[in-house]
Amino acid sequence: MSQKTPSKSEYFRQIRDALSGPTREEAHALSKQKPYKNEARLKSDVAEIGQSSRRNFLTAAAAAAGGVLAAGTVGVKKAKAEKLEIPEWSKSMGRPIEPRVYGMPSRYEKHVTRNRTDVLVNKQNFSDWSMTPLQHQEGIITPNGLIYERHHAGIADIDPDKHRLVVHGMVKRPMVYTMDGITRYPSISKFYFMECSGNGLTDWLKAKSTTVQQTHGLLSCSQWTGIPVSWLLDEAGVDSKAKWVLFEGADGSAHARSIPIDMAMGDAMLVYGAGGEMLRPENGYPLRLFIPGWEGNVCVKWLRRIKVSDKPWHLRSETARYTDPMPDGKWRQFSMTMECKSVITKPSGGMQLNGPGLYEIQGFAWSGNGTITAVDVTTDGGKTWRTADLEEPVLDRCLTRFRYRWNWDGGPARIASRAVDNTGYVQPTIEDLTKPRLIAGFVQHHNGIFPWNVSQKGEVVNGLG
Repeated sequence: MSQKTPSKSEYFRQIRDALSGPTREEAHALSKQKPYKNEARLKSDVAEIGQSSRRNFLTAAAAAAGGVLAAGTVGVKKAKAEKLEIPEWSKSMGRPIEPRVYGMPSRYEKHVTRNRTDVLVNKQNFSDWSMTPLQHQEGIITPNGLIYERHHAGIADIDPDKHRLVVHGMVKRPMVYTMDGITRYPSISKFYFMECSGNGLTDWLKAKSTTVQQTHGLLSCSQWTGIPVSWLLDEAGVDSKAKWVLFEGADGSAHARSIPIDMAMGDAMLVYGAGGEMLRPENGYPLRLFIPGWEGNVCVKWLRRIKVSDKPWHLRSETARYTDPMPDGKWRQFSMTMECKSVITKPSGGMQLNGPGLYEIQGFAWSGNGTITAVDVTTDGGKTWRTADLEEPVLDRCLTRFRYRWNWDGGPARIASRAVDNTGYVQPTIEDLTKPRLIAGFVQHHNGIFPWNVSQKGEVVNGLG
């Protein structure tokens, strides 16, 4: 059966549906090409216009990410007119395929690295942190080689065949587990973010950092694989009077934290895998604790001991460290939940916008209390806010990517993001946070709205202060 030739009105409707931007001139020119004898020709031309429109927007987005191409100046028509040269790599064989190898990133991506902190520089090489390059993270999952680190006594090198995990204290049956025994349990895999409580500690009241890696790089996200802590506690038989659980690492610092029994019996996991492979040594190989939504220091690496008690231990990491100074002279302990937060990663500090035009603002939002329900973006320093698009998947206690299309007029701008989670909590301003908190020393839990300034030259810099 022959197909009916589409009418001009139907044709224009399909043209409008195909376009993602104003390209009426192209549509009008195309409409004059006669005859359209079949629908296949029509669909081909409509698809071509749609692709052209999308290419124009992606060009602008590339500029927003600090690319070398100016928004709106990439010539699709010019590219069609020029001869496409054949590059050298198309004239020869590639490198040989190795029989056994662990794949590595392209040599052209050597600039994407996990960097030790260079805002607060440590002169020794054992107690420090290394930060995730969020400006280069293309999705919500952080590559294993870029997951942020925090160490207290260097990176432990542990033989998994010799490693043991002990469960004791207020239990009926003290237990000792090998890694082989733990990995025999049915595994679970969950997508969660992980954030150090000190993320942003250098930039509370004034700009000290340059890039988003420096300001927010103590943040990563992965698919974590392991078993629930509750399975081993149930097997050991927890005393009904137990209230707290100690988790201790096997590194030289014996880093440990006290965790309430409800969390230990709830979402807490014993993790041995991340991102589809076994943990890296710097991330706790062969076994670590992972508590979704809580500060990273409670996710004890190289886990060797679980002890059940009726009270917390008040360890050094719960008194001298990982506590919050308050205005009344007291210090807040066990403030473990990482509150709702967001940050713009593109464009961000150190990037360059190449002329006025359309850019895509991108970033991440997350909440230790649940899911992200909305992200607002401002380009005028908070005078007005616009709703950004949330990219699927939007998961519980996981990074959520947001996008906002911004037509930069070339003038000075101040951009920032503000997240809302499913509890109704709205990410606060830094001014709001300083009211109930004493900003002194290593202040933890900084989830304030963070601005970037864009100059008339397109330079993006830290906007604090």
